[in-house]
Amino acid sequence: MAVIMCSRNLIGCSCEYTLPLMLLLLVSMAPVSQGKHRRFNFVIDYMNVSRLCHDKTIVAVNGKFPGPTVRVKEGDHLIVNITNLVSDNVTIHWHGVRQILSAWADGPAYITQCPIQTNQSYVSRFRIVDQRGTLFWHAHISWLRATLHGAIVIRPRHKTRYPFVKPSYEYTVILGEWWNANVEDVIASALSTGRGYQIPDALTINGYPGALYNCSQHLTPVFNVKKDEVYMLRLVNAALNFQFYFGVANHRLTVVEADAEYTQPLARDIVVLSPGQTTNVLIRANQSVGNYYMAFTVYSPNSDTENVPFPTVPATAILSYNSSVAANISYDELELPTFPSFNDKLYVANFTRSLRGQSYKKGYYYYSIPTKIDYDLFYTVSYALQPCASCSTPPFPGQRLSASINNQTSALPQISLLQAYYNHVNSVYEAGFPDVPPYVFNYTGINSTDIPVSTLGTKVKILEFGKNVQIIFQNTHSLGYESHPIHLHGQNFFIVGTGFGNYNSSSDPSTFNLIDPPSRNTVAVPSGGWAVVRFTTTNPGVWYMHCHFDMHTSWGMTMAFIVKNGKEKDQILPPPPPDLPLC
Repeated sequence: MAVIMCSRNLIGCSCEYTLPLMLLLLVSMAPVSQGKHRRFNFVIDYMNVSRLCHDKTIVAVNGKFPGPTVRVKEGDHLIVNITNLVSDNVTIHWHGVRQILSAWADGPAYITQCPIQTNQSYVSRFRIVDQRGTLFWHAHISWLRATLHGAIVIRPRHKTRYPFVKPSYEYTVILGEWWNANVEDVIASALSTGRGYQIPDALTINGYPGALYNCSQHLTPVFNVKKDEVYMLRLVNAALNFQFYFGVANHRLTVVEADAEYTQPLARDIVVLSPGQTTNVLIRANQSVGNYYMAFTVYSPNSDTENVPFPTVPATAILSYNSSVAANISYDELELPTFPSFNDKLYVANFTRSLRGQSYKKGYYYYSIPTKIDYDLFYTVSYALQPCASCSTPPFPGQRLSASINNQTSALPQISLLQAYYNHVNSVYEAGFPDVPPYVFNYTGINSTDIPVSTLGTKVKILEFGKNVQIIFQNTHSLGYESHPIHLHGQNFFIVGTGFGNYNSSSDPSTFNLIDPPSRNTVAVPSGGWAVVRFTTTNPGVWYMHCHFDMHTSWGMTMAFIVKNGKEKDQILPPPPPDLPLC
């Protein structure tokens, strides 16, 4: 017999259904609905927009910025016809979608496919398996995702209940950046000089900077609410290079889902999102009728008051209790949310450690938390230097800034890794990506001046099917700390532990959460610290892993896993589709 437990919390009443173990196993083995076939057309073309008193032509999908929201249900089959009408080669990545047996549709350029060339099309086919919540899609080549991105909203299966109160309404809130310059020129300039990049001119909510920026007040987004109703905000950090604090003035936010996995309710005034992360929060409209700022600003742990390499003006929208007067808002009278300091590592660490997943035994997860480990990997994430004959700017003349994982700076191949692996093409990549860093030092020593000697190349780590993997990500002090958001394609992982300083293999495992850790596709490695993730290799293919700061991806903080086929028919990667783009 199922036991129904109900409780009242800050967001209302919710019920949890606790199933006996045998019944839970029967449910997990029962056939599921095959879902519907849902077709979408993505036309990538130029679009003229105006922001910050500046006219600009951007690359967009279907004439929208941000692009169209893809709305589906768990179990649905997606058929997306992508046509490229711009001069840049393009790919589309379905960020966070597990791509079970559909690695060919994942999208990162030169990893699972060659890019779609000008005036060419590609049909991306995949199914949403065992996921529900908010994810997003974006370009996955160079910096085109600055404007090529949009949300993915996945509804639960029919008659499946949320493990929280059902909201009255919901809004999608995409956090991004804006450059007046062409973003492809921005990254090209940074790579040619071997130094940093031009920071964006503004932050944006759903493509608009908001009332605190020039020429933007009349375009400030307005989200209408009714008194005492509960709303869901589907938050997406689509920014290229920044982590964010997000809040709504005078309102409490309750996190209920992260990266399309349910979480235990976590109430905070301010939530934190790294690039690539999505978070669903509930908000009750329980304040006096009026208008309130919704806003976000940058979290930058490696900055100080004299070194602020990011926009300091928050992006804003309006939460309005009275839509009829929204057009006559007195912006000067509104207050911003109270944000932590821009470099408050302790606030972020507390938020991260407080996030808990829904218990696997309650049926909200489809995969168990690995306890026996088959592959135990230790990966340093570091800044690095590479030789550069044309780079003469101090403090590293003759060298360019780069980045690495385990002292390996990744270089993209000329054809995709998945094509090379599937077709047994030699000399495209090397196996044997190191399990431990070849260069060992005091990784978080405050006075450390060690700069890793990184090797430029294309190496992969090959994993057998059905094995449990643990990765310890260790931040380093080389050229300065950063909280690197590491994203794994094709697989969520459980974040079982985080901490500051050097990881201690003797004492730190005792702090791991193996009961209800959050399941995510992106982990922010603490600045000057470490993070440990675990997953099981249930999906054959080639899976990219990289820092989701696009500058660091451009600098080579990337690698790839090859997961081999299993023994059963449903554990073998199908052949590539006939229209897979050519290089």
